[in-house]
Amino acid sequence: MAILSSLRRRSVATSLAAVAGATAVGVCLTVGSASAGTLSGSLYRDPSSAVVRWVAANPGDSRTAVIRDKIASQPQARWFANFNPSTVQSEVSGYIGAANAAQQIPVLAVYEITNRDCGGASAGGAPDLNQYQTWVSNFARGLGNQTVIIILETDSLALLTCLSSAEINARNQAISTATRTIKSGNPNAKVYLDAGHSTWNSAGETANRLRAAGVQYADGFFSNVSNYNSTANEANFGRAVISSLNGMGLSGKRQVIDTSRNGGASGDWCGDDNSDRRIGQYPTTNTGDSNIDAYLWVKPPGEADGCRYTAGSFQPDLAYSLANGVPNPPTTAPPTTAPPTTAPPTTAPPTTAPPTTPPPTGNGCSASVAVNQWSGGFTASVTVTAGSAAINGWTTTITLPSGAAVTGVWSAQASGTSGTIRYTHVSYNGSVGAGQSTSFGFQGTGTGPGASAICAAS
Repeated sequence: MAILSSLRRRSVATSLAAVAGATAVGVCLTVGSASAGTLSGSLYRDPSSAVVRWVAANPGDSRTAVIRDKIASQPQARWFANFNPSTVQSEVSGYIGAANAAQQIPVLAVYEITNRDCGGASAGGAPDLNQYQTWVSNFARGLGNQTVIIILETDSLALLTCLSSAEINARNQAISTATRTIKSGNPNAKVYLDAGHSTWNSAGETANRLRAAGVQYADGFFSNVSNYNSTANEANFGRAVISSLNGMGLSGKRQVIDTSRNGGASGDWCGDDNSDRRIGQYPTTNTGDSNIDAYLWVKPPGEADGCRYTAGSFQPDLAYSLANGVPNPPTTAPPTTAPPTTAPPTTAPPTTAPPTTPPPTGNGCSASVAVNQWSGGFTASVTVTAGSAAINGWTTTITLPSGAAVTGVWSAQASGTSGTIRYTHVSYNGSVGAGQSTSFGFQGTGTGPGASAICAAS
C-alpha cells in the first residue's frame, strides 16, 4: 500500500513506513550529553522488522555488515496503517509485551485517519471517523501500562488542503478523541501530534492546528517524519511552535524529531534516487535539549519512497547508501535503573539476585535475553550490562533448546549455530562503562532460548 503525498511534500509508505521529501542539511551523528525532556530509557528495537529479516536472510551479502551494524541494530517505529479493527488489539499487545519484557520503550506510528493523504498516493485509513474511533479504541486496549511513544497520524494536521471546514473540524475532533482514548487506555503513553516539518507550514499556523486538534491532551508534537530537514532546523522550528503554544496557555509541550534520513546533503525529494542521503542522529531519548523528548527513526531507513521501488519495500541498496561511511552507533546506553552498587529500593536485599538477570559478581557483567517467538522461528535481543567497573570486552553464553538453530547474528560474533553458543563483542561494542549497557541479537528457527545467559568480561 503506497502512502503519503502533498503539494509541498510527497511521501509514500506501507504498514511499516511513511515517507516524504524536503530540503536537508548535513548533521553530525551524535547524541546529547545529558537526558532532557520527559522521556528516559532505552528505545525498543523491533526484532522482526524488514531490515532485521533481510540481514538474517542474507549473511553473505557484501552490504550486510554495514546494514546490520548501523541500521538493523537500531530501534525504529512499528507502523500501524492497516484498517484491522478485529485484530489490532492483539497485534499491539504482542508488540508491547515484547518491548516490556526487554524493559525498553516502543515507538508506534498510527496512520489510520479517514481520508488519509487527501486521497493521494497514501490513500486509505478507516472508512469513516466512527469506524476510526472503533479502531483506535481497540488499539488502545493493547497498549499495556508502561511507557510507550505514539506518533499519531502523520500529515493529518499539516495537510488539510482537500478538506472542507466541516471536515477539518471533524478531523480535529477525531484526533483529540483518539489522543484521550489512548491516554485512557494507557496513562503512561506519550502521545505526539503532527507538526509537519520546518519547511512546510509556519510555526504559528502549526500551533493553531495543534491547538484545534487537542494538543492540550497530548505530550507534544512530532516533526520531520520521513523528511530530510536538518535536526538543527527542526529544533528551531519546534522552539517556535512551543513558544506559540505557550502564548496560547498550552505550556509544557515537547517535540520529537525523526532523524532517520536527515544526515546527508540536500537533493531531490525522493530518497530512492539520492546517493547523498545519510542516516541522521541515532535514536535516543538522551537529547540534551529540554524541548526535545527524543530523536526517533520513525521512517525505517532503507524503505522505499515509491518513485523507483515499490513504496515501503525494504531495499538493501538504499539502506547501504544511507549507512555507508557514517560512524558506528554509540556502544552504550544511559542506565535506566539504579547503579548496580546500590540496591534498588523496591527489590530484594543485595544478597538476593534480582529476578530477571544474574548479579554482576565475579565476572564483571550480566546479560538478559528477550525473545520474540513465532511459529517456526524467533528473534532474540540480548542486553549486556557492566558491573561496578568498566569492561573492555565480553562473551555471553546462551544455550538453545534442542532443534533450534541460529540463522543470523548482529552486533556480535557467534561460535556456532546450535546448542551452547558463545557470543563475543565486535569492534564497536566491547567497551562498556560501569553500570552501562550494550546489546546484540540473533535470529533462528525453532524455539528461542530462555531468559538466562552467562556473561564474562574479557
